[in-house]
Amino acid sequence: MTIVLIAVALYLLATALLVRAVVQDQVDAQRHWLWPALAAVLLHGAYHLQVAWQTAGGPDMHFFAALSLVTLGMAAITTLVGAQGRMAALGVIAFPLAAALLLTYHLNGHKPADGLDWRVQLHAWLALLAYATLAIAALLAVMLWVQERALRRREFHVWLRALPPLTELEELLFRTILVGFILLTATLLTGVLFVQDFLAQRLAHKTVLSVLSWLTFGALLMGRWRYGWRGSKAVHWTLTAMALLLLAFFGSTFVYEMVLRRA
Repeated sequence: MTIVLIAVALYLLATALLVRAVVQDQVDAQRHWLWPALAAVLLHGAYHLQVAWQTAGGPDMHFFAALSLVTLGMAAITTLVGAQGRMAALGVIAFPLAAALLLTYHLNGHKPADGLDWRVQLHAWLALLAYATLAIAALLAVMLWVQERALRRREFHVWLRALPPLTELEELLFRTILVGFILLTATLLTGVLFVQDFLAQRLAHKTVLSVLSWLTFGALLMGRWRYGWRGSKAVHWTLTAMALLLLAFFGSTFVYEMVLRRA
């Protein structure tokens, strides 16, 4: 419990320091948030390693564990990108979310791992990395939409200065989507190659929704390359694809594990 509370406190401290930097319009100059954020990410990861060490079969990847791991990935990506001076403001959302889901995972207990083969574990880890990266893309898309809306209405808020120019934010969005798309492609390929009964009835809806999300992200990247898609169109396609991806795993897992009590 101690490691969880320390990680949560560090996440919240990093968030508070980021909010102060945003209010003072000194996000690029003030990097005090970086060290508590980095420590929180390391402790978050250490907690999952500790659970994996204590339970037989490998890492816990059930519903709350998977959510916690995805937000760990989001926090790690945010810290890495923010350390380079780009989009540190993402931490205002990513860090409290990681803290909340880490605490939720701890309070809901740990389930024994399924003793997965290393190839299936590779598939699972690629899926979690894809979810984390594309979730960051979804946050960037929301920020892009909010920034465009504020500029159209000539509402020049303080927090707008914490964001990069629209063109740079848009470029970062599509780079993130491209990385996530590659990871999602690898996830689907390893699923076909390594997961037994990948197209079985219980996995059919996951497969269909994941493929639909993959097609949507692919169409968006193609539209960007061929037709220069941007702005609200990019935002809508990104959020639609992300919604399909969330339903593919977390929606179905919630029904099986939380509603039907079938782990």
